[in-house]
Amino acid sequence: MGRGLECECAGGAACPDGAANGTCLTQPGGYCFVAVEEVLDENGYIVLDRSAGCLPPDESGFMQCKSAQVPHQHPKGIECCSDRDLCNQRLSPLLPAPPPGPDDAGPALRPPAAASPAALLAAALCVALLAALGACLLLLRRRRAGKRPPSPPAPRAPPALADASSGSGSGLPLLVQRTVAKQIQMVESVGKGRYGEVWLARWRGEKVAVKVFFTTEEASWFRETEIYQTVLMRHENILGFIAADIKGTGSWTQMLLITDYHENGSLHDYLQTVVLDAHALMTMAYSVVSGLAHLHMDIFGTSGKPAIAHRDIKSKNILVKRDGQCAIADFGLAVRYVAERNEVDIAPNTRVGTRRYMAPEVLAERLDGANFEAFKTADMYSLGLVLWEMCRRCATGDKAQHVEAYALPYHEFVPPDPSFEDMHAVVVAKGIRPPVPARWRASEPLATLAALMAECWHANPPVRLTALRVKKTLARYNTETTVKLV
Repeated sequence: MGRGLECECAGGAACPDGAANGTCLTQPGGYCFVAVEEVLDENGYIVLDRSAGCLPPDESGFMQCKSAQVPHQHPKGIECCSDRDLCNQRLSPLLPAPPPGPDDAGPALRPPAAASPAALLAAALCVALLAALGACLLLLRRRRAGKRPPSPPAPRAPPALADASSGSGSGLPLLVQRTVAKQIQMVESVGKGRYGEVWLARWRGEKVAVKVFFTTEEASWFRETEIYQTVLMRHENILGFIAADIKGTGSWTQMLLITDYHENGSLHDYLQTVVLDAHALMTMAYSVVSGLAHLHMDIFGTSGKPAIAHRDIKSKNILVKRDGQCAIADFGLAVRYVAERNEVDIAPNTRVGTRRYMAPEVLAERLDGANFEAFKTADMYSLGLVLWEMCRRCATGDKAQHVEAYALPYHEFVPPDPSFEDMHAVVVAKGIRPPVPARWRASEPLATLAALMAECWHANPPVRLTALRVKKTLARYNTETTVKLV
């Protein structure tokens, strides 16, 4: 692997060590870029905002940087190059249409004639008068503002967006994300939840999903966007992130999260109408565990990835891809482990998530919020319940197909919307777990998964299997099954 390009880094792109300007180093095969867009300054005037930085190879499709040698012009004010170090210093992306030339301009745009001292004095007096008037208006406005209740704080862009580097996370540079959000064409609503609404939309002719958050769920939008921007977050079994943006005025705000679209919908919806065979079951189970193992994994190094706990694993937060694999989604409650400080990166509320899938220690409020491993073992309990949902929909038997109707975990023990007290009485006080039918123990791969889920939902958190251990067990089973078939 050769050395990556050194690029100018400035403006909207994040530079090393938080510097305002400097240089960054791309991955081998990456690109340097410069981008400009029209933005409003603090006074409401349109100005040009320039950003520059590094773009890794896996994002070249979004930027349309398809040439490794020749700079590529883009209609949205983006230009890329890869022929030499600091090549983006010489790039000049297409700008908006220039103002009228001298021949078309009015008197105010023509070079002024030499002014007399009297004219200069009059102009200075006018400027002073206008300044005094502006100060009076500002003072009056502040006095009026003090007599009414303060407005709620405007949504703030998360650091992961404000400092988005072309090569730091799974997302695009901030400018590109804003451009994507402007190009989105909403098609139809496909689902609603506690956070907001999910829409099917189109971007550049492709289907994408747009999660529109309620204004009361700013913290969830902020957190989910931040998690998606984490270094090395991208994985085939984690929902693909495209962009995030905030739109609106002072009285109306729309927080958007744009991701890949999977037409099969959630695992919860999919299992209600589809009966699985053994191969489909193992494909789904292995893909979910692979995504969770990557999430839990702490990758060390300069461009390492922190360990992440999901805290809301359930079938509604897992999407089914066209090839039968799954992708984990919804990271609004996720927490990250900061190895340098040996701590969880937010002040955790341990009683969060979906009550039906909460681990016993969460329901009993015994989870140690300072111990990151406790969050991972709680995820594993929830994973065991998801595996149980899958197994119910896997058919067995040569002629007569045996399969249970789809059901949520503990459906026979608690009401449809159980309270904390309902779940505590069943899971903690009585120690009940979802029943395992006899047919599962008599048929593979259900018997293997039944044994795994029992270890995942063990009452003692340290005894539960890790995601990596479950992944290796399923991988070994798949290998042995393939060998037997051959």
